[in-house]
Amino acid sequence: MANPYRVLFSAPGAKGFSAAGLLARLPLPMTHMGILTMLSELRGEYALAGAVAGTFTLSMALIGPQISRVVDRLGQGRVLLPATGVSVAALGGLLLCAYYDAPVWTLFVFAFLAGFMPSMGAMVRARWTHLYRGSSRLNAAYSLESVVDELTYIVGPAIAVVLGTALFPEAGPMVAAVLLVVGVLLFVPQKRTEPPVQPQARGAGRSAIRSGSLLAMALTLMFGGAIAGTVDTMGLAFAQEQGQKGSAGIVFAVYAVGSAVSGLTFGALKWSVPLPRLLVLGVTGTALTTLPFLVVNSIATLSAAVFLAGVFFAPTMVTIMGIVEKLTPAARLTEGMTWMIAGLQIGVALGAAASGQVVDSFGTRAGFVVSLAMGALALLTTLLSYRHVSAETARAAEGEEAARGPHQPGIVAETVTGQESHTERVDHRRPSGQGRTPST
Repeated sequence: MANPYRVLFSAPGAKGFSAAGLLARLPLPMTHMGILTMLSELRGEYALAGAVAGTFTLSMALIGPQISRVVDRLGQGRVLLPATGVSVAALGGLLLCAYYDAPVWTLFVFAFLAGFMPSMGAMVRARWTHLYRGSSRLNAAYSLESVVDELTYIVGPAIAVVLGTALFPEAGPMVAAVLLVVGVLLFVPQKRTEPPVQPQARGAGRSAIRSGSLLAMALTLMFGGAIAGTVDTMGLAFAQEQGQKGSAGIVFAVYAVGSAVSGLTFGALKWSVPLPRLLVLGVTGTALTTLPFLVVNSIATLSAAVFLAGVFFAPTMVTIMGIVEKLTPAARLTEGMTWMIAGLQIGVALGAAASGQVVDSFGTRAGFVVSLAMGALALLTTLLSYRHVSAETARAAEGEEAARGPHQPGIVAETVTGQESHTERVDHRRPSGQGRTPST
């Protein structure tokens, strides 16, 4: 069988934009953890450090979709550099305020403005979609991106902590700013893979999140992200309770490994099951795998439980991105994908905060109940929206077939893998909104 991930990079420019995108997306998790480390070192107040870092994360979750909305209207090349400039300048202001012991309110102002950092994960996914829209390879591309997200959230915070403790407190956010600038400067000039600006269809002035289906997808990811946030908090709290605080890193790594392995496997397979049904299966698995958290009694059993929970995370993310691609007009696709990432980010922050409050009030074991509640809410959201999402997805598929026509030529992409030549018909010319249901 041909390696679907090697085939992905046969497209001209694919290696370049994906490498630059990886460099430019590391700053997001690095900045959050870098702010935490910096302020805890300089001011010795974990509550302040967490509040300022949370302000940055929440700001990016709210501002990011608006930046992506402008990207859909003007193109990546015209928007990414100014947005990056605002974010980097704000990070510089935050570092100066922290170093010179400026008033606390200034920290929050600059942390909020740093949220202008563009959602590079959505930008990279938009380029994959431009390359492989209508192709089975798009599923593999989305799977790969989910795994890359996992890797950045493992490597990024670790780098920020090491820099902030081994060099100087401001080193984490400073290096994150440099990586963002370098990554974006390498990403933007790659014009041949940049998605063209699509004509704005009727009603395009409205936000993509006003679609009922997309809102349901974002909420599902928010609740799923809350489970991941709970794993972060509970992994640390449980390890400390067991007298093995250093083992918390093993728990985090195992969760990411479970998600990465399942994501790569999911993307390598061709599924005949409709996407809404795949989503129900994935979210059901996500909800059920929170139950073992109630019976963990050691770091080993907790690691096994979080591995199972991670197995369903990446496939669910991939499936949701596939549904978003089907239901969102091309003229609003980047915004739609950014809303999904924003929902995930908000969920991670809420899950970490909620489980921390429960642990402080009722003890470590009680914190695991937050995961069960979030899993139940994710499943309830998916089930309640299933009929609507299924109907819209079916209509989008029918419209896509009608728009393509039985003998429309499309673009033929030929790749060579090993000694075999594979030719696949890919339609890159679908007009904006054609074959898709308008947002409601």
